[in-house]
Amino acid sequence: MALSSGGVSRVLLVADASWVVDGVRSSLALGDWIVEEVSDPRAVAEKAGSERFDAVIVDMQVGSMGGMAVVRDIRQSLSDEDRPRTILLLDRSADEFIARRAGADASVTKPIVASELRKALGPGTAGTTSAPTSRQRKSRPKS
Repeated sequence: MALSSGGVSRVLLVADASWVVDGVRSSLALGDWIVEEVSDPRAVAEKAGSERFDAVIVDMQVGSMGGMAVVRDIRQSLSDEDRPRTILLLDRSADEFIARRAGADASVTKPIVASELRKALGPGTAGTTSAPTSRQRKSRPKS
């Protein structure tokens, strides 16, 4: 993934529920993010391939395609070098396995907590820390 110039990160948001859009926008309001929205999940992979985005945030319950299918489409359509980081917005924490199965880089459970979303965006995106996402954390040793 190539970062946008000037320390500003471009994020593509795939959601059709206004409360999800508002939650993401307010969570990223204090950072150097440019958030672009798309409501048609079928257009995401093409848009992510033709324009440079640092991350794609996908609502699990979007349109007729669904978040899992959108993430898979991005992974299949774009090379590793061109593929932006993908974050899947889940309805419940028990669905984290779905995000892993789809190949998402990270997941955040709704309602959105700003610090969790910024952490999920990961290192190298504007205004984030280098703390690992839940997918990157090491498992605890078995006792």
